[in-house]
Amino acid sequence: MRILHTSDWHVGKRLGRYNRIAETGQAIDEVAAIADAEKVDLVIHSGDLFDRPVPPMEALQVGLSGLVELAGDGSRPVVVVAGNHDSAQLFEALGPFLSGWGIHLVGDIKDPTSGGVLQLDIGAGRALVACLPFLREGRVVDFMADADRWYGQYAERVRRLVETYAEFLVAEAGTEAVSVLAAHFMVTGARVGGHGAPRGERELHMGEAYAVAEGAIPPSLSYVAMGHIHAPQPVPGANVPAEYAGSLLELDFGEAGEQKRVVIVDAEPGQPARVRTVPLTSGRRLTQVAGSWDEIVVRTDLDEVYLDLKVKTAGPEPGLDALARDRFPYLVKVAAVYERDEPAQGSRGQLPWEDVYAEYYQHERGEEPPAELLEAFRQVQDEVLHASS
Repeated sequence: MRILHTSDWHVGKRLGRYNRIAETGQAIDEVAAIADAEKVDLVIHSGDLFDRPVPPMEALQVGLSGLVELAGDGSRPVVVVAGNHDSAQLFEALGPFLSGWGIHLVGDIKDPTSGGVLQLDIGAGRALVACLPFLREGRVVDFMADADRWYGQYAERVRRLVETYAEFLVAEAGTEAVSVLAAHFMVTGARVGGHGAPRGERELHMGEAYAVAEGAIPPSLSYVAMGHIHAPQPVPGANVPAEYAGSLLELDFGEAGEQKRVVIVDAEPGQPARVRTVPLTSGRRLTQVAGSWDEIVVRTDLDEVYLDLKVKTAGPEPGLDALARDRFPYLVKVAAVYERDEPAQGSRGQLPWEDVYAEYYQHERGEEPPAELLEAFRQVQDEVLHASS
């Protein structure tokens, strides 16, 4: 049986002022083409299908159309578990409408006998897929709520869930079916990138409180399809083939230069799977560049990439932003880098938020914020205050 593992599409995610929905659609088309060329029997998506719990209509259309494209005529099942960016409720609501295409959306964490393990009979044989969507801190899972089964820290709860699914898979699959776990969580030791720049993962769900020990992956499964970490890599410490497929595109500058991919898995009942990578080529590259303006402005290799510029200057450079945007069509952000006095460390508690933001902008950019930017800040602040009242 041949499985394609993909993850972390984040359909609808923007990069600064750029809407990347067309790039995302092209990358999904590339994944579907790989699935056809490789004659894949089953597709597993391990979470973060969308970038927001309630995706914009355009993102919803691209994401769901992509799943239908992967399913083909319905003979190739597609299994998707909800990630931390997804809405479990949306997945559960959409699931019945997509099942006719062979698409299985799993939003809630369920008992293995009540939808937590999908039993799929496909042309190449039988597959059992245990589905473990993202578990939020403080969430109680109904079928694990007994005191002797649901206690301890977050990592312990995830480990017990994985053990419960694995025990069920071993008992049901035997030597007759391929057993797969599709899950969305962070394993301790996973590489999250070293650029010192923001990444596409949500930092709120990347700290120690959400980290699970390496030993959480049991040695009894054919393959473990993991999501949540955007850097493609094997799952640390796993005793069976287990991979973070990684994100579909370079989503932020902390992911610049990462080779995105899908994982092709060849699995047989009762045997560890064999895995290999197929690289993805869709999507505009992201690049960080530092240097003087004279060094940067002559570089033609920067004309077609998303850019994060750090321009070395002697002091504040009013108009640098406009100058850089005029020169580079895909500029995301630019900052002047020069020696500057640190602001006085006093309390800002009595300052209006607008003044705090203006001070921050002055410190980061070396120039006064434009009037229209401050007006936009005031509008956003008013909306937030109104929404919370």
